[in-house]
Amino acid sequence: MNMILPAAALAAIVAGGGWWFTKSQPDASTIQLNQIVQAASEGSAEVDMSQVVEMTMGAVDAPVEVVEYASYTCPHCASFHQNVFKQIKDNYIDTGKVRFTYREVYFDKYGMWASLIARCDESKFFGITDLIYKGQADWARAGSDAAIADELRKIGLLAGLGAEQLDQCLSDGDKLRALVTWYQENATKDGIRSTPSFVIDGQTVSNMSYADFSAELDKRLNQ
Repeated sequence: MNMILPAAALAAIVAGGGWWFTKSQPDASTIQLNQIVQAASEGSAEVDMSQVVEMTMGAVDAPVEVVEYASYTCPHCASFHQNVFKQIKDNYIDTGKVRFTYREVYFDKYGMWASLIARCDESKFFGITDLIYKGQADWARAGSDAAIADELRKIGLLAGLGAEQLDQCLSDGDKLRALVTWYQENATKDGIRSTPSFVIDGQTVSNMSYADFSAELDKRLNQ
């Protein structure tokens, strides 16, 4: 389980990342990405969060609402999505019982890059998210910044996105700033301390097995 960082610590990671450059020799495109990440932490007074779209699936009038907070670089989140989530989707989301929302949590710039890839075509968001989690063990350990960025681009290409489209998404500094601000405000409001965490009908709960998650959903459905 990954622990949520305070806003100040997150800002230090994304803004003060001189040490990132001592670990590898990134190419020009990777340097540009690092500059965008730094810009994302430099205040939120003029950030337009109206461009951030909630990523949801399931019936609009479903009786139970679930919001997941997860990071693309969190191994526990990958495990949840490859195991528990698939059963929840089959048995609760697809059957109209649960309205599900996914909200990104940002621990590091790699999770931010993955988020920009996933949101590059909102109609493909959940499919790309699935590919990102399936390949997490590979892309997250690819080595240098440039290698990780290239592996994430490959996921986008596999999902049917174009190379130019991906470059435009990864260079969208305004969107990244909005996403970081949006994440910080939501995580603070819902009291998120670790990933994955869930808000079920307004109540924040920690990661659970499918049996426990199912029992929690059934309890609310039967109220």
